[in-house]
Amino acid sequence: MTSMLKDWTEAHSARFQKEIMAFEHGLKDTGLFTDEALIELLNKHPKNMLDVCTMGAADSELYPNKFQTGDFRDVDGKVLLEAAKAGKVWINVRRGMNIHPEYKTVLDKMYGGIAEETGNKAYNANGGILISSPIAKVPYHFDKTETILWHVRGKKRMYLYPLTEKFIPDRAYEATLLSHLEDDLPYKPDFDKDATIVDFAEGQALTWPLNMPHRVDNQTFCVSVTTEYSTKESGMKNAAMIANATLRHRFGIESSYSKAGPVNRQIKSVFGRVIRKAGLAAKADTVDMVTFKVDPDAPNYVVNVEPYQRDF
Repeated sequence: MTSMLKDWTEAHSARFQKEIMAFEHGLKDTGLFTDEALIELLNKHPKNMLDVCTMGAADSELYPNKFQTGDFRDVDGKVLLEAAKAGKVWINVRRGMNIHPEYKTVLDKMYGGIAEETGNKAYNANGGILISSPIAKVPYHFDKTETILWHVRGKKRMYLYPLTEKFIPDRAYEATLLSHLEDDLPYKPDFDKDATIVDFAEGQALTWPLNMPHRVDNQTFCVSVTTEYSTKESGMKNAAMIANATLRHRFGIESSYSKAGPVNRQIKSVFGRVIRKAGLAAKADTVDMVTFKVDPDAPNYVVNVEPYQRDF
């Protein structure tokens, strides 16, 4: 199996999952991310695993550019790709790297290479394919698991922020765990003075420490692959956060993960796993509401509609 890694060194292995780190990859050489390949992918991918979004108001307080869900069911893949190139559309082909055999072969090479270089054989990655407009902006958010962004086509800029309570408050972290739809964090423009800024080149991948907050601004039409995988650390932290959220919601007991010691975190993690398995963890009743339809005759391919619940 040929690795997808091009320039990985022992220094990369030492920094992996610990620091913001870039490396080169060979995804573009596979031929799976050309316009023709993406159109075919969009037409055959399960509709319930495809997200077509646009961005909300850029000046919205605390949550600018929040994603809005679109209805694309009667739209051909060619039109969806055109919308991503010309409009304000962001597409996530969820688990596209897992569901389709030709992409799964590449995903196995991506993580087979990392496993070989790092000595960690425990990767079980999910991979989504992101197809997005020149003016697309991914809101300020964090990922619940370890994540790598593999950039394939176009230019984009990523802002990464410190892992402190100021930038990722415990309460906001907990709120995202209670909702399967939510990853966004409250954002203030003055956060940017503390950001690490990365300008992506085609064929470059980036990885960063677990849960590091970030946002992304496209500068051209872009195609990327985002992969995520759970680790013991991410599983333990998420379980402890669920325990804290449940104690607060159900019993009014305040508890902070960031201020807790290792023993407290371990106990909370075990408790969180138990109550989640038993169905007793706190939950947020969130519904995915469609607010627009993709229309090739509309400006930016977006037509607003009276909101209705997504059922596809």
